[in-house]
This record gives sequence, C-alpha cells and structure tokens, in this order.
Amino acid sequence: MTDWLSPDEWRAVALSLRVSFWATLVSLPFGVLAAYALARWSFWGRTALNGLVHLPLILPPVVTGYLLLLSFGRKGFFGQFLDQWFGIVLAFRWTGAVLAAAVMAFPLMVRAIRLAIEAVDQRLEQAAGTLGASRLWVFVTVTLPLILPGIIAGAILAFAKAMGEFGATITFVSNIPGQTQTLPSAIYAFLQVPGGDDQAFRLVLVAVAVAMGALILSEWVSRAVARRVAGQ
Repeated sequence: MTDWLSPDEWRAVALSLRVSFWATLVSLPFGVLAAYALARWSFWGRTALNGLVHLPLILPPVVTGYLLLLSFGRKGFFGQFLDQWFGIVLAFRWTGAVLAAAVMAFPLMVRAIRLAIEAVDQRLEQAAGTLGASRLWVFVTVTLPLILPGIIAGAILAFAKAMGEFGATITFVSNIPGQTQTLPSAIYAFLQVPGGDDQAFRLVLVAVAVAMGALILSEWVSRAVARRVAGQ
C-alpha cells in the first residue's frame, strides 16, 4: 500500500485527514450551539442566522474562499488582528485550510444536529425542568444523550465534506505541495500535467473510499448510539 502512492500523494492524503479532523473538532461546539439556537430559541435575527449558516451551501466555493481571504488574510480585519496580537497567520497556511474546510462543512453539521434536536420530545426536557434542573443541566443530562446520534452523524458528514473541499481552500490557501496541497488540490494539480492521470485516478479512489467509509461509519455509529440510548 505504501508503494501504491508516492510520498507527495501520501502527504496530500495525510494533510487532508489532518485538516478535516481539526475542522470538524473546532467547529463542533459551534455547530451544536447554532443547531440548538435554530431549533429551540426564538429571537430577533433567527432567520438571518439560519441564512448565514447555510450561505456556504449556496455561494460558489471560490466566492467563500475569496471572502475568507478578504477577512482573514494578512490585510484583512480579522487576519491583521490575529497576526498582530497572537502571531497567527491563516492565509496560505494549513490552518487556513482548516478554516475553509470548517466553513464549508458547517451547514451539513448544523443541519444533522438540528434535525436531531427537533426530534426530541420537549416534554422530557420540561419534566426535568419542573424538578428544578437548570437549562444547562437539562441539556447535558436529557437533550445531549438523545441527540448524540445526530451529533456523531453531523461530525462524520462534516469530516467527509472537509475531505472533499476544494474551491474555498485553493482560493484561500493556494495549492502549495507539502504545505496546503490537500487531496482534491493534488488531484487537480495532477490533471493539469501530461501523464498525471494515473496519479489523479489513484487519489480519486482514495477520496471515494474515505467518503464511502465516512457515510457507512456515520450510519453504523448513529444506529449503535441510538440503540444504546434507548437501552436496547
């Protein structure tokens, strides 16, 4: 297997796995919060929040990447702040690829978690509240265990989406081999040079295998956790 892919190809696969892992991990708390707010809270600006969350699904990925570049580039408002105060540079770094992948995968994560929250019988939460439990404790002890399958499904789907992210990533962090060249970027690069079809095809097989594996794992883990929560 190690001889099947070249060192450059392995670096692209490893970087994609690294980027996808951190993109999922960092965005998960925000995904749960956004999903809960959209499913349970009534507030001014709820429609705007819903639109903002799902905007990456509608916008061309290149536009999203350009907006990230304007905001988090060295001269962007957030980019300058992070660079000057914390020494954090995102543009043209693998950390920027994490941000781009997280933004693009966020809508899928939120949607899966939101559907799980909306499926919870609110009478269970209200019953816990009448016993004196705070909202936070009700969420931790009642809501969270019930929506855990949805959280896991959303996280795995976000991971798979992050693995396949291309447009926003290449616009925000470019396609630097060994630094920002993820799996989709490597496929694109190989297709641009004569004789690179075989290398591109091998990486396509890896991408398909990872995506299918993530979907199967998501379904299996969600069902297993749901059975465990139900006490079966």
